[in-house]
Amino acid sequence: MNLNENYIKLIDEKLRGYTSGITQPLLREAMEYSLFAGGKRIRPLLLIAAADGKIEEALPFACALECIHTYSLIHDDLPALDNDDLRRGVLTSHKKFGEATAILAGDGLLNLAAEIMSGHCSDFLERRNVSAMKEIMLAAGVNGMISGQMDDIFNDFEQNEEAIISMYERKTGRLIIAAVVSGAILSARENVEEIRLAAKKLGEAFQIKDDILDVTSDAAVLGKNVKSDEKNGKNTYVAAFGLEAANERFLKLSEEAVDGFSRIYGEDAYLTKISKNMTNRRV
Repeated sequence: MNLNENYIKLIDEKLRGYTSGITQPLLREAMEYSLFAGGKRIRPLLLIAAADGKIEEALPFACALECIHTYSLIHDDLPALDNDDLRRGVLTSHKKFGEATAILAGDGLLNLAAEIMSGHCSDFLERRNVSAMKEIMLAAGVNGMISGQMDDIFNDFEQNEEAIISMYERKTGRLIIAAVVSGAILSARENVEEIRLAAKKLGEAFQIKDDILDVTSDAAVLGKNVKSDEKNGKNTYVAAFGLEAANERFLKLSEEAVDGFSRIYGEDAYLTKISKNMTNRRV
């Protein structure tokens, strides 16, 4: 078992411990259905990597971050938003359980994330724990991911690079930034803002790669529907500037992000290796 597999096993075991306390059976089933549908656990792995392997300190925050990410996917897939019927290679939550249950499952995962982190902060009242929780919740909040999702759905803004990059940073980048920065906070790293800059580049590159794969890949490989951005009339970097320009920006940002982590954490550091893997992904 490699390091990624070992950490994913720990994350999943911890997540099952948290969901085991959900007493409403259908709610628990729906939440676990999406939570354990085969996600890559990229954000919690980034958090653990940025925490320099401080696994016990990092795990609650890593699990909370995965709950937030999964809730956002459930809600993104709803008919009122992206109206998708495939996620992680299986039916989306609303196709499996109905819209009402899917909405409540998403609500449940968001609230569970807050319960996990606040409970940990209550048990271990240290400034770094509170700061890590604040970083994650702000990233997921009204001026973070939710704001970006609003721009993504109601995309009547001008199709220019600045507007698209701003949307990307909030919609996708903020949770990736929060993963890395909260991990750095938990390990008491001093150069947090330098780490944040590298994470920002990684987050933007990740979203551009998503847009590229939406055009160039297929559903069997991605585990979700392709060409959905075009179908929904989304403002994307690919749509605005073309596939070649998107690839060029993706490669530039990826290289700068990996170089940044390599300089700060070391070329052989787990975080550097994860960021390299993210830039080479096909799914």
